[in-house]
Amino acid sequence: MLPPKVYTFLCACFAAMGATLYGYDLGVISYVLVAPDFVRVIDTTDDNYIGFIVSSMLLGAFFGSIPACLIADRFSRRMAITVAGGVFILGGILQTATQNKETMFAGRFFAGIGIGMLGVLAPLYQSEIAHPSKRGMLTATFQFFLGIGAIVAGWIAYGVQQTHPNAPMAWRLPLGFQMAPAVPLLLLSFLLPESPRWLMIKGRDQDALRTLARLHARGNENDPFVQGEWLAMKEKLGQEASVDQSWGLIFYDKTNLRKVLYGIILQFSVQMTGVSAIQYYAATVYKSVGFSQNTALLINSLNNINALFGELACILLVDRVGRRFPLIAGNMLAGSCFAVATALAKQFATGSGSRGEGIGFVAVLFIYNFAFSACIGPLSWVYPVEIFNTAVRGKATAMTCMAAWISNFMIGQVSPKAWNNIGWKYYLVFTVCGFTNALTFYILFPETKGRTLEEMDAYFRETHWFVPGAKVPVVSSKEREEQLAQDGLNHDRNIPSSDAEKGLQAGDYNHHEHI
Repeated sequence: MLPPKVYTFLCACFAAMGATLYGYDLGVISYVLVAPDFVRVIDTTDDNYIGFIVSSMLLGAFFGSIPACLIADRFSRRMAITVAGGVFILGGILQTATQNKETMFAGRFFAGIGIGMLGVLAPLYQSEIAHPSKRGMLTATFQFFLGIGAIVAGWIAYGVQQTHPNAPMAWRLPLGFQMAPAVPLLLLSFLLPESPRWLMIKGRDQDALRTLARLHARGNENDPFVQGEWLAMKEKLGQEASVDQSWGLIFYDKTNLRKVLYGIILQFSVQMTGVSAIQYYAATVYKSVGFSQNTALLINSLNNINALFGELACILLVDRVGRRFPLIAGNMLAGSCFAVATALAKQFATGSGSRGEGIGFVAVLFIYNFAFSACIGPLSWVYPVEIFNTAVRGKATAMTCMAAWISNFMIGQVSPKAWNNIGWKYYLVFTVCGFTNALTFYILFPETKGRTLEEMDAYFRETHWFVPGAKVPVVSSKEREEQLAQDGLNHDRNIPSSDAEKGLQAGDYNHHEHI
């Protein structure tokens, strides 16, 4: 039998295949848009139409977020993942068989609904099955699989366009291949263990205990750590059962509203670093600094590989360095890279750009993409989902994901016109936003590394909104897990209930801390 953390990691990776669909769609569209036969079929060169072909997927994702949380809360996380896979396949079929721009819009929209659902469901499921010490790693796999999808899309589309540049295959084959990762999500999601927190919400306490044991202790229900987790979850959900769990719980509770606003701010900030503008319109970006279309697409494919190394670095390090520092440092580096890129792009706009300056532009964007992939992109999925309590996690995650999709939609829609109207000056937006993002995270966002999901409410209530002055203590994730195990041992020894309650108050671990 696999070690518990390996088994849990593999379960998280299966759920993360939903991100492969998103990454593939992100990666493939820049190749599809410039395929000669695709241009013939959609019969338009209007910037608004081109922008909407890109962004209609994101509009679908926006509308898919709320149904995802409703299905997940009502029927289970696994069922919702299955439904999302089916909806995405419908969108993939429409895109692959399209004969006009209207069908292409519809296909992108339905595929977007599936992607929007999975953007909610995969991080939600991953966070709810994870060990506290590995939660960042597990949730960061979402961005890693997104990167895999972008790489696969890039190299398939680039290869087909080299061998069949003017044929329908140059774009229909890449669009058709995007459905492959959705098939196991549709057919095999039932093999995943259900979220123990969802089971407990539904009153299935013993099923939750069995699932925790399966995930974290090779099926041993008497394992002290499993017992401690189960008791902490039961205590926290007991508290939440006494309050209204409707949408009003988000808007009328100051702590929940604060956390949702943080999630929305984070998701908007991601798009304002410029990542999607570069990804969607790679051919336009690299052609503007002197490269041919084929070379531009090759550069984009290589940059996707570069991003994967950044995402791997995040998976390996996020639970050691935390969330706060990478968000601050990554955005500062992103702003610095775009400052240099802006200066180099200006040279080409004025007609004085050299080959060396074009290579320098590419190099700077490679540095930016690595920093984004290691410090920003993965954490946009990690941070929001882990700060919510179980009562609102599905709904609140849906709201933060909607912010991701609508901001992504905005960038996809306005970028073609921005480049046509203001050219290199468009990069100034991303330069400024990189630095303002870093300042925002420095002021507002407390560190969440190592803390259990059940303690986040108390942690945010006790942490002042101005984080630099809040004197937030450092948390050892290993110590947290030892505390849970100790609580489980105390429970097994039948200690007096008054003492047990002191040790199990959700979010209150101060009597254990030595930091």
